Amino acid sequence: MLDDNWIPPHSHDPNPVPPNNDPALMLHTGSEIVRLTPYELASFPQFMLPHCYIVSTGHGTTGPFTFQGVRIIDLVTRYAKFGWTRVDIISGDGFATRLLRRALETMGDRPAILALRINGRLLRRDEGLVRLIVPDEKEDALQQVKWVSEICVH
Repeated sequence: MLDDNWIPPHSHDPNPVPPNNDPALMLHTGSEIVRLTPYELASFPQFMLPHCYIVSTGHGTTGPFTFQGVRIIDLVTRYAKFGWTRVDIISGDGFATRLLRRALETMGDRPAILALRINGRLLRRDEGLVRLIVPDEKEDALQQVKWVSEICVH
C-alpha cells in the first residue's frame, strides 16, 4: 500500500547554501532518465502563479510573490505517458516531498509548478534556481522544495 503522506525525515534548520553546483535535475520515469537544465525547462509552456508565499519550516512566511514556471503535471505527462500515481520531488540537500497524481490533476488554476522566475526575474541559485511551489500550501513548508535535483515518477 502506498503511503500518501510520505515525507522523509528532514532537518528544520535553514540551508542557505546551495548543495551543489549542478543546476540540472534528473527526471526518473521508470523507463528512462532525462536530464533537464533550467534553460530546457524554460522551453516548456510557462505558467504564472500570482499571490504565492514561500513558507519556510520554522522560519516564517514571505511574500506574496508571482512565480512562473513549468506545471508539474505537464512535465510528468510529457515523459511518463500513463500508469503513474505519484511524483517524488527531491532537493539536492535531501529534502523531498510527494505529490499524488489525483491531487495534481485537480489543482485547477493554482497548480504545483517548478518555478524558474520570481516577480518576473530568474530565480538566483541561493533562492533555489528551480523550486517547487505548491501555491495553496499554508503550513510547515512540507511541499515546497528548494534546489530541485530529482523528480521520480512512480
